[in-house]
Amino acid sequence: MTLPDQSAGASGDACYRHPDRQSYVLCQRCGRTICGECQTPAAVGVHCPECVREARASAPRVTSPVIGRVRSAARSGAPVVTYGIIATAVVVWLLQQVSGGAVTNALLFAGPYGLTEPWRAVTTMFVHGGIFHILFNMYTLFIFGGHMERTLGRARFAALYFLAGIGGSAAVALIAPFQPVVGASGAIFGLMIAFFVIERSLGRNSVQLLVLVGINLVIGFVLPGVAWEAHLGGIVVGALVAWIYTRTRHRSKLPLQVGALVATGVALVAIVVARAAQLVGLL
Repeated sequence: MTLPDQSAGASGDACYRHPDRQSYVLCQRCGRTICGECQTPAAVGVHCPECVREARASAPRVTSPVIGRVRSAARSGAPVVTYGIIATAVVVWLLQQVSGGAVTNALLFAGPYGLTEPWRAVTTMFVHGGIFHILFNMYTLFIFGGHMERTLGRARFAALYFLAGIGGSAAVALIAPFQPVVGASGAIFGLMIAFFVIERSLGRNSVQLLVLVGINLVIGFVLPGVAWEAHLGGIVVGALVAWIYTRTRHRSKLPLQVGALVATGVALVAIVVARAAQLVGLL
């Protein structure tokens, strides 16, 4: 009579990951022997590390219905950036109505804010002065934004919109620095003039649009309480960005395009900050 071999390796009842550890517990999925360190409790029995990884990799990803719709819209080519800007502006406007002016005061732009709170040059684009103000701007954005976003792509469209809006704030800082301004008009005017420039570069006739931009710009000069400075700044920057796009259409010029857009953004922020520093020094 011989004594049974007490080594785990000889018995075959050893953890497949730790051969020196004897165990009699099997993975309920693959049947391999696993020690206490390698066991993961399951609904029935335990699972080994490999089976746990496979189960996690094959498990369906759970997302909210809202996120699912956004992803579906993005895949379908819908102008999700345009819709996102509109939705954000509407939410901000609703918050304006219930905050007693706190949201408006926290997000509007004026020249001196450029030094300590330069982000207001962007946040002011989501604040509006009244129901007709937001309706006009968002309707115009809906009309031109959808077309421009599909034409340029989401990233280029977003760059155009926000650079034009910051251009409007920069113009306000230079021309009427102590005038608080709200609204997306600078960005909207930038979109319209960019549409004209790009259409002309493609050989299409869009003179009517140029006339429309001119009429709205003149209205801004005539009507009181309209920040025509922001309109003018948006037009200048929108035309510049559109010109950059028309000159760097080929994919080989993408680095040049990105560099030109970054340089434009840096220059606009520098104008806002430098002008604010000058204004604070004068106060």
